[in-house]
Amino acid sequence: MRQKILGIVTAVTTFISAGTAFAGPEAEVLHWWTSGGEARSAAALVAEFEANGGTWQDMPVAGGGGDAAMQALRARVLSGNAPTAAQIKGPSIQEWYSQGVLADLDDVAKAEGWDTLLPASIANHMKCGGKYCAAPVNVHRVDWIWANADVLARAGIDMPTTWAEFNSAAKTLLGMGIIPLAHGGQAWQDATVFETVALGIGGPEFFHKAFVELDMSVLGSDTMEAVFDQMRIMRGFVDPNFSGRDWNLATAMVINGEAAFQIMGDWAKGEFTAAGKSPGKDFLCASTPGAGYLYNVDSFAMFAVKGADKIAGQKLLAKLVVGESFQTVFNLNKGSIPARIGTPLDKFDYCARQSAYDMEVASGNDSLLPSYAHGMALRGAQAGAITDVVTNHFNSDMKSSDAVKALVAAIKDSL
Repeated sequence: MRQKILGIVTAVTTFISAGTAFAGPEAEVLHWWTSGGEARSAAALVAEFEANGGTWQDMPVAGGGGDAAMQALRARVLSGNAPTAAQIKGPSIQEWYSQGVLADLDDVAKAEGWDTLLPASIANHMKCGGKYCAAPVNVHRVDWIWANADVLARAGIDMPTTWAEFNSAAKTLLGMGIIPLAHGGQAWQDATVFETVALGIGGPEFFHKAFVELDMSVLGSDTMEAVFDQMRIMRGFVDPNFSGRDWNLATAMVINGEAAFQIMGDWAKGEFTAAGKSPGKDFLCASTPGAGYLYNVDSFAMFAVKGADKIAGQKLLAKLVVGESFQTVFNLNKGSIPARIGTPLDKFDYCARQSAYDMEVASGNDSLLPSYAHGMALRGAQAGAITDVVTNHFNSDMKSSDAVKALVAAIKDSL
């Protein structure tokens, strides 16, 4: 297996002159996997890369759901010192490609058969000008609600299947002195809750028209006002100290029973498992109320770099990332599911298997949707315009009707 993987490294070095030294594949990797479960996942990739002869230089950048990492990346690229690879996703990949700074991975993709190993919708995110320029690590489901099983049992509450049920449960919890919703007051976390509410209240077609097509009539609709109404209600279910809290600290509130629920992607599950908690026993998982599946795909884009060692490192990294071994080990730690089709799920827990099943169903009925909040549906300007309105509404007394008007105006200004 080791010899097979290193074969691609040999191919890369054939163009090197006889007098040029080749130390081996190297990769400096910029990412934002810094919390407990995420760090374990990153360590799995480092271990496999080094086991196959590579030298890994880690560049973790914490904070902001990746915002801080992207700032660091821009600074590196502008200075002419791009990393070998960086954690980038969705339309951001195309934005970097348009600047002419990404490397071509099509040779690796063809050799490994990525077109048959990846779902078409996922593969399309990884291509630039019809050729692969990035490698998918996983598929995260965003529209999850997590709960402390003991807290719900003591309160006599079931996992909510409608937003009305959620609101009723939250009021019961408030009466018991328990925080209903663990939340971090960061813009991307506000956006995460908002898009799950939008999907649940409006449905998949509404979501697609609003956050993929940017249909102004839908963005300014009564249904959108109802979404903001629900957000206003949920603002009353978070604790007074939520502002600026990191998402994993909100997850810890559910783990220790300080709060009952958290609405967060399935990377939160990595925090539960890292704390030794078991699904179905210590914590519960369910899709947020409504139908559909919001996905967020972590991926590595490779930057145009010089040096045979770095180029070999890129190609080895790309091969390993989509390999069945890494797709299994990484996603078991991360809480997500493999992007690679056919990866055995026998080692995965109930939440992951449910996610994989729901994704397959959603793929067949046009309800598999890219998350706007996590950079899969829109480019930065439009996504940022929506999130600014969402955050302003959530943290003020802004009326829902005014938020809808502001949303339409913000999108028009961003186009």
